[in-house]
Amino acid sequence: MSRLLGTIRRMFGGGSDRPPDLDATLRALRAKTPAPVFWLLGKTQSGKTSIIRFLTGANDAVIGAGFRPTTRTTRRFEFPTPDAPLLSFLDTRGLDEPGYDPAADLAALDPQAHVVVVTAKATDLAQGNVRAVLEPARRANPSRPVVLCVTTLHEATPRQPHPVPYPWGQESGVGSRQDPAGSSPTPDSGLPTPVPDDLRRSIDEHARAFAGLYDALVPIDLTRPEDGFPDPDYGGEQLKQTLLRVLPGAYRQTLLRLKEATDALKDVHLRHAEPVILGYSTTAATAGAVPVPFVDLLVIPGVQARMARHLAGLYGQPMTADRYKEIAAAVGVGLVSRQLARQATKFIPVVGSAVGAAVAGASTYALGRALCYYFQAACEGHVPDAAALKAYFQEQYAAAETKWKKDGEAR
Repeated sequence: MSRLLGTIRRMFGGGSDRPPDLDATLRALRAKTPAPVFWLLGKTQSGKTSIIRFLTGANDAVIGAGFRPTTRTTRRFEFPTPDAPLLSFLDTRGLDEPGYDPAADLAALDPQAHVVVVTAKATDLAQGNVRAVLEPARRANPSRPVVLCVTTLHEATPRQPHPVPYPWGQESGVGSRQDPAGSSPTPDSGLPTPVPDDLRRSIDEHARAFAGLYDALVPIDLTRPEDGFPDPDYGGEQLKQTLLRVLPGAYRQTLLRLKEATDALKDVHLRHAEPVILGYSTTAATAGAVPVPFVDLLVIPGVQARMARHLAGLYGQPMTADRYKEIAAAVGVGLVSRQLARQATKFIPVVGSAVGAAVAGASTYALGRALCYYFQAACEGHVPDAAALKAYFQEQYAAAETKWKKDGEAR
């Protein structure tokens, strides 16, 4: 127990006192956590940031500050936090610069990406440099899905409304997977008549230009609400459904969990906190699935303490080791007993890992929601009593454990 308290104190001390063993463990867990990695391939200003903003709900400032360089011409954004990402985005820059050599980017990014998302503005038909990068990436991994997004549709049809309802579904041949031979959807096949001619021709030309290099084509127009378009997320839901369809099972569940959890939230604080909680919970579940008894007893408290500090920052509340202990005391007895019970199940092959993942993920999720409950009350000028906090934790834990077990079965 003293080692656990020491870990918590170091976590809230910050600075150089953070335990390097925890950082190393988190890096290893990140490599095993089912966080889908999307490789964004397209020219500057072709709509890549808009796609990230739509999928994550993060604003441009957060996205811009969150990117970190990986090579001279590439960068990576991990959402909601590099400590516990749910989604990762690889952005290749410089495609429209003369003399750009994609070799280094291909070597660095190709092994990491689960899906390649190509962005091409509807009115920009000069995509030779993008194809020059996509072609070797496709040859290197022909089974990896490639989704071609034709973006900024409003530029192809100025002062004209978008077709409503959204006309490019699976039944139209655009937005569906290609056949195994890799042939492109036939241009004009089944496209509905309400699509303006200029827009139809632009999409058809992109389909021809990228023939054989993509599995799904999704026209989108993701704009800001202040831009004044009737539907600022035009085509966004079709893109999300396409990504869910092409992602491998475990990674699909991560994106589904994020969507389901955030869609129903109205509270501003909680809407921003939920992805953070899910990210750390998924990391804790990965640690809980390690089939070695007692190893995660030192890892998961560190993950939870880092989550608590992150959530405190979102709510503008100070977080110290003493305050964390005060909150944890309300739920700690049940939490510790669950962790100890989980260790015994790890002697059971397969079942032990599944139970360990569900308990670790659900416990961390419930603790995160309890922290939000506490911080929200503090923002309103009062602190919930221990009994109310414990009851809220138990309610959240019961719901989360059921959900985590179902997600595990789906994988």
